[in-house]
Amino acid sequence: MSAGLILALGLAFWLAAWALNVAIAGSRAGRSGLGRAFVPLLFGFTLLVLWESASRAGLVEPVVLPAPTAIAARIAVSTEILWADFVQTVLKGALSGFLIGTGAAMVTAVICDRVPFLRAGLLPIGNFVAALPIIGLAPILVMWFGFGWQSKAAVVVAMVFFPMLVNVVAGLAASERMQRDLMATWGASYWQSLWKLRLPAAMPFVFNGLKIAASLALIGAIVAEYFGSPVVGMGFRISTAAGVLNLELVWAEIAVAALAGSAFYGLIALIEKGVTFWHPSQRN
Repeated sequence: MSAGLILALGLAFWLAAWALNVAIAGSRAGRSGLGRAFVPLLFGFTLLVLWESASRAGLVEPVVLPAPTAIAARIAVSTEILWADFVQTVLKGALSGFLIGTGAAMVTAVICDRVPFLRAGLLPIGNFVAALPIIGLAPILVMWFGFGWQSKAAVVVAMVFFPMLVNVVAGLAASERMQRDLMATWGASYWQSLWKLRLPAAMPFVFNGLKIAASLALIGAIVAEYFGSPVVGMGFRISTAAGVLNLELVWAEIAVAALAGSAFYGLIALIEKGVTFWHPSQRN
């Protein structure tokens, strides 16, 4: 099959899928749960078809951008390597740092809420630390904590702590003054007011911080592995595979990281939907 015909078929498929997506998105079915899931899936699949068509037509060199089928084939034959890298980077580095960083931020936010001068002093420092480039912070933390997963978790903690802290502090102040006065009128203690009023009102802010932290956690763990890692991990594999132009393996690692990050974010969004069902953002 000629390159022109392959590209023409790919474009025809993309246009047909685009028309189908427009029709579904504008219909009642597109507003249902299944329709909202189908539209982005079809859109993503059409992009893969265009990518594959461009690769097979010779518009993109494999050494620059491998075809999706070549990447899928590499994933199929490298499951053991990809799983070991996933465990090292995602489960050990990113997840542990995410849990430690967000948990510490929650506790610190409550302390800051209880001690106003600490809030006034800590939040500006948080803005300063959040502005530090991770490319400069990662090698320092690797030197401090070693080449194991602990240093990657430390980088993740540094990245997620202050965004989470800022969101939780803002959330604790989100309840209305009249509501807090009413709790005081009923004789509620600080902790009763916190547990029954202010934390529930802060949940949209808490989950916003968790979703930001979920996006940052995997990035931080992968970047940290560029500056020192055992012979396993997504960042280590991407760096070494790119050095020998094994781009199929590089893109296989990127695909696994993207799927893991999307699944993690989606899980948090699903939990948010159940916890903050009362919030206007969750209403259809």
